[in-house]
Amino acid sequence: MKKELEHSFVTSLEKNQNIVHKICRLYTHDQESHNDLFQEITIQLWKAYPNFRGDSKFSTWMYRVALNTAITLYRKSKRQVKTQDFDSVMFRIKSDPYDDTQDKQLNLMYRAIKELNDIEKALVFLYLEDKSYKEVADTLGITEVNARVKMNRIKTKLKAIINP
Repeated sequence: MKKELEHSFVTSLEKNQNIVHKICRLYTHDQESHNDLFQEITIQLWKAYPNFRGDSKFSTWMYRVALNTAITLYRKSKRQVKTQDFDSVMFRIKSDPYDDTQDKQLNLMYRAIKELNDIEKALVFLYLEDKSYKEVADTLGITEVNARVKMNRIKTKLKAIINP
């Protein structure tokens, strides 16, 4: 049973690991922090996986856990964040190398997004992932109407940040 659980988790994580990389990129400033956050999110996903009931898609559940972990650690970033020892986890996850090549426009957009508050960042991330407003609302625990209103306000805010 445990091996099946591990196999299912590793397979699902490997298929969706770019979600975690994108979240890490939004909430970190360097590769070492990115790697630490990726590791911490993976550990939190593994800890929470036995409670995953399958009521939503794995990726939606993964967004929620990953964003909550990133936001929690980001808020604590004023202090030194201690991560758990990844070697203590028995399974190994094949991690594809992350291509950190950015063009100027993408870099400008990420800098603008980093100026947003935590909830706004999460909303923009889900929007850029082409999630429906229903999925965004479910993931963030807000109403669909609220998600639409917030997104329109964020678009205006980002335009002002990029073109002052």
